[in-house]
Order: sequence, then C-alpha cells, then structure tokens
Amino acid sequence: MSFIATPQSMHFADALPLQSGKSIRDYTLAYETYGTLNADKSNAILVCHALNASHHVAGVYEDQPKSAGWWDNMIGPGKSVDTNKFFVIGVNNLGSCFGSTGPMHTNPDTGKVYGSSFPVLTVEDWVHAQARLLDRLGIQQLAAVLGGSLGGMQALSWTLQYPERMRHAVVVASAPNLNAENIAFNEVARRAIVTDPDFHGGDFYEHGVIPQRGLRIARMIGHITYLSDDVMNQKFGRELREGPNIKFTTQDIEFQIESYLRYQGDKFSSYFDANTYLLITRALDYFDPAKQYGGSLKAALAQSLAKFFLVSFTTDWRFAPGRSREIVQALLQNGRDVSYAEIDAPHGHDAFLLDDPRYMAAMRAYFEGIAKEFNA
Repeated sequence: MSFIATPQSMHFADALPLQSGKSIRDYTLAYETYGTLNADKSNAILVCHALNASHHVAGVYEDQPKSAGWWDNMIGPGKSVDTNKFFVIGVNNLGSCFGSTGPMHTNPDTGKVYGSSFPVLTVEDWVHAQARLLDRLGIQQLAAVLGGSLGGMQALSWTLQYPERMRHAVVVASAPNLNAENIAFNEVARRAIVTDPDFHGGDFYEHGVIPQRGLRIARMIGHITYLSDDVMNQKFGRELREGPNIKFTTQDIEFQIESYLRYQGDKFSSYFDANTYLLITRALDYFDPAKQYGGSLKAALAQSLAKFFLVSFTTDWRFAPGRSREIVQALLQNGRDVSYAEIDAPHGHDAFLLDDPRYMAAMRAYFEGIAKEFNA
C-alpha cells in the first residue's frame, strides 16, 4: 500500500549560471521527500527523473488513489529503496512542466511568458540546481544518487560535478552519451513538434493553442523506442483492431499497434509541454562527459569518488547493455568500486520502471548494503 505524498516547492532568487553562458533567476524547483532524515543527515538519496517524469517519485496524493509516483514500485516503506531507512528526495528539473520553472512560466526580466526564450539546459545545469536545493535542506553529502535513463545520466554527472557530495551512484538503463541513432530519434520527434502549425516558433502560449499534433507524433516515435520487438509482437502482433477483415484504408486505424500508439500520443499531448520536450531531448543529446577529455571516458571518470551500481536490460536497444559496460570498464580502469547487473528482461527500455523480480532484488540488496553503512 502506498503512502501519502506531499508536493513541495522551493524558490531561488539568485541567478543560476548555465552552461550556455546564460543564466536563470527567480526560479522555483518542485520536489517531494519521503522518509525521515536521520540525525547526522547521512541517509539521504536523491532520485533523478527521466524525460517525461517528475518529482512525484513515490506514494499517492491525498484523495487521488490512482496518482502513484512513477517509481512507486521501487521506493517506499519496505520496498527496494526502503523509506523506513532512507530519506528520499525527488526533484523536478528546471524546464519541466510539472511544477518547476519552465517555458510556460513568466520571465521575471520581461513580465511575459518565457516560451521560446527559455534558456537551453544541460544535464550539468540540472545537477547544479539540485545541489542548490540540497544546500537549502542542509544535506552536504548524499548516501546515493539514483536515476534511470536520463536520470542515470544525472547520477553519473553528479559523480563528476560534486564527487565529494555522494557516496554511491546507482545508474539504471543509461549511457555515457547518446549514439547517432538516439540523437536521430530525438531530432525526428523535435521536427514533428516544431513543424506543427500550432507551435508558432515556441510561443504558442500567447496564441492560446497547443501543438498537439506534433506532440502526438513525438510521443509515438519515443514510445516505439521504449519497447522491445518481443513485447510489441507479444502484446499486439499483427492483430487487427476490428475483426478479421481488413478495411483497405490508408487513413484509418487497421492494426492494434496503431491504436495503442495513437492512444499513447493523445494522452501525452494532453499534459506535456512542447517546449519542455524540445529542451529535455536536447539535454540528452548534449550529455557527453568524455568530450572535454578528448573522448576518453576513463579520463572523465577519474574525477569520481563514489561507489557505483549499474543495471542494464538485455532487450533495451535504446540504452543497450553495451553502453553500461562502457561505464563499468572505464570505472574499473580507474580502480573504482563498481557492481554491475545485466537483467535478462523482455520489456525493452521500459524495464527499468517495471516489476522484474530479479531487478527489484538486485536493487534491494544494493540499497540494504548502503543502509548498513550508516546503521553500523
């Protein structure tokens, strides 16, 4: 049974310098916390979210029994990340559309909605903002930073930007950078959005419209990459939507997989912000900590001090196990303490959100080990 979660927010007046050379001031970060911070503040875990998630990591909101957090199967009392032992913090990244300051909010310098003028962000910018929030909470060192997919990139970045402020990095279904194929998928999704006539160059807010057509297509493209071929065939195969006979149409839905993708696209376009989608996918594209070291991931990770636990999934072709192994190899070359689990799961990239028992057991075992450090 889930616990009651309470959303919180924290305002920051001072400007946050960004990698682009710009800055953002008078911004707000939405966040949630679960569990109790212990006396010496040594049991805090920061959870970093992926593309379309938020600070609502676990629990449900009062009077909303179906509002479970996106990692509620992983985090909570008695779960793999046990909130009876840990103080867990979920933060909504800048530029998102779930409470933190983003393109749909007012620019304090102009008095107008940011829209297309919202600054481009990077994973490193998000980590700096998260560190500021932890400063306010009085937490100098984290027991762990945990994240899946884009969240895993943030966890990796934490080990390089603030190596002394964390003891463990748990990186799930992630990569040290995007390959060309992944950047290509992101670009096709972005083009779907920016070519929607309702996009208005990113300033659709002042026109009172939403580029839903572009968002639908972007989500459909993304969703295909999150699932494995096996799961798609198992769930949908070549099954027709309406009976055994084809309709001989190029416009209407024929196959169940088409119906599913359209449903996912419609749902996504009803709640997600188009500019946020552009910002977050571009942050994914830019992430490449080895770049400033001549492409050497070993040299980049020499800055890290944390112990690492990496998890990958065999059918995840968007963030394939080989990408996690690149990180493992670079860490071993630096003599770092690293554990690695490669889970044989059929679900593709989405497996990091699901209830595979081997995955949950591996996470539980690792976090029990972390808990022993401050309970000794």
